[in-house]
Amino acid sequence: MDYVDSKYISLISARLEKFVKKKSDLFNFRCPLCGDSHKNRTKTRGYLYAVKNNTNYKCHNCGASMSFNNFLKTIDPVLHKQYNLEKFKEGHAGKTFSTPLPQLEFKKPVFKKKVKIDLPKASEVPEAREYLEKRNLNPDKFYYAERFKKWSNTLTRAFETTEYDDARIVIPLYTKEGNLFGFQGRALGPSKVKYITIMIDETQPKVYGLENVDFNKTVYVVEGPFDSTFVENGIAMCGADVSLASLGFKDLVYVYDNEPRNREICQRIDKMITLGHKVVIFPDKIREKDINDMVMAGHDIMSVLESSTYQSIQAKLKYNEWKRL
Repeated sequence: MDYVDSKYISLISARLEKFVKKKSDLFNFRCPLCGDSHKNRTKTRGYLYAVKNNTNYKCHNCGASMSFNNFLKTIDPVLHKQYNLEKFKEGHAGKTFSTPLPQLEFKKPVFKKKVKIDLPKASEVPEAREYLEKRNLNPDKFYYAERFKKWSNTLTRAFETTEYDDARIVIPLYTKEGNLFGFQGRALGPSKVKYITIMIDETQPKVYGLENVDFNKTVYVVEGPFDSTFVENGIAMCGADVSLASLGFKDLVYVYDNEPRNREICQRIDKMITLGHKVVIFPDKIREKDINDMVMAGHDIMSVLESSTYQSIQAKLKYNEWKRL
């Protein structure tokens, strides 16, 4: 592992959840690509490790495997450009960073075709429809892939192997103009990896619902795509490393799961309050963990959200009360 790799690992370490340096050439943290375990927030199955003079990334949760070069490009395209420049200055380039000089070649611009999902709607597949309708979700908003890995590889090289493939509900991610830039796969059967996020365009933020919201009105930011479908003008973050600052929203309200005993959720709420953002602090009478459960329990979710939104000192007071529940 060379100096440049070590430097850029240090630069991104603050945004990698539960980042730990195990050895001089081995680093461990929660995978930012799949979000790691959604049940156990202490799981850390992402690794950066040295292979001769290069650095590789491997997640033992979603199976992602790539060079550090590609990993950095995935999580921070801007920083990746600086990284490549430094690598070039050090005499490295290309996949294995062995080419001494760049070859400049001018080609006619190639315009990307609009990517479409060639899959049946979840409403057309009994197993998927039943799963969604049991949770009061609209199956027409989602798709179904019999072999998720195989299908994903038809759009982008997401998996090195399609071994251990499974059926999943496909949750599309669109830009506000309606262009597909990624998707999530939600396992239908028992799986160690409930959600897998695949990006077609790595420059886009991992956010669900951008095509359906009014950017000039209050936008509610929830933790999962399914929950966001119950919220008026709602979006969902599909990863812990999502930044919404550059998207041009006028008014954001952050809605985290109702889990006062979850240390990571508490830390996120506290951080948002400190940064001056609006947050929802659920009242004592709400016992359900997430929005989907609240809807199924008969709560008027918009009334709950609107009456439980706080900011600044009031948010801090309510947050401290909620933590003691």
